[in-house]
Amino acid sequence: MTAAFGSRLAESFGRFGQLCVGIDPHPHLLEQWGLPVSAAGAQEFGLRVVEAASGLAPVIKPQVAFYERYGAAGFEALEQVLAAARDTDLLVIGDAKRGDIGTTMDSYGDAWLDDASPLRVDAVTVAAFQGLGANAGFIAKARASGRGVFVLAATSNPEARLTQTAILSDGRTVAAGIVDDVLHDNAASDPSASLGSSSLGSSSLGSVGLVIGATVELADYGISRDALVGTPILAPGFGAQGARYGDVQQLFGAATGSVLVSASRSLLQAGASQPTAAASVSAVAAAIRSAHDEVASCLA
Repeated sequence: MTAAFGSRLAESFGRFGQLCVGIDPHPHLLEQWGLPVSAAGAQEFGLRVVEAASGLAPVIKPQVAFYERYGAAGFEALEQVLAAARDTDLLVIGDAKRGDIGTTMDSYGDAWLDDASPLRVDAVTVAAFQGLGANAGFIAKARASGRGVFVLAATSNPEARLTQTAILSDGRTVAAGIVDDVLHDNAASDPSASLGSSSLGSSSLGSVGLVIGATVELADYGISRDALVGTPILAPGFGAQGARYGDVQQLFGAATGSVLVSASRSLLQAGASQPTAAASVSAVAAAIRSAHDEVASCLA
């Protein structure tokens, strides 16, 4: 893997649009799909979503927690899902939300970013509560291996608002400080990325992106939409959490071209109560195709 993650993401946007399909095998979804609430059920669920999304979406996003809950068997199940995705054109964001310092973070890098690891993915979500600099080794490993990182900045859960809108000594919010650190890191490390350009064309994106919830009002967090142009934005919150695909332009303005419109339960629900595995794959594929078309029309 030699091309930078930002370049590969921009290319995938051009081929498949900007919909990100979450793989969240909630216990209730497994039951509705007629699958056991177990590592085996989560594996089958993930494999079906990979099959449904292939060729229709640029990115899938497995939520690691729903596999980790089954211990070693769950991680083995996740490895099988990731291996299946590597045989497709899908990029994979491991939604692991790792965050620590020093050698601990380096070890997370070995797990999720190393070419020899069965857990290797194209990008990983991380938390930067200890400061983005604490993730420097992890980010460097991601770039060196052609992979990416998505840093939590302004998340959609209401509990986060108090911390993320807290004011730093320089007057910025905590969220805005994280955004600025990511923008500075990309500008310094990805000089070929199309930072500051609202049109992707054949150009690149940065390899370090941001997680910004689609239910967040950026102005309340002190974040400038225009500053986000050219930075990959993973935007969860569409569908079951209340944001609508038609909100994308209003939410992100000129930065819309670098937004991954992420939806999970609203797409996965389509696979419930289907008589066969093939029928569940077909139903989820139809839901993804419909969402893809709606997102594309909203971005046109």
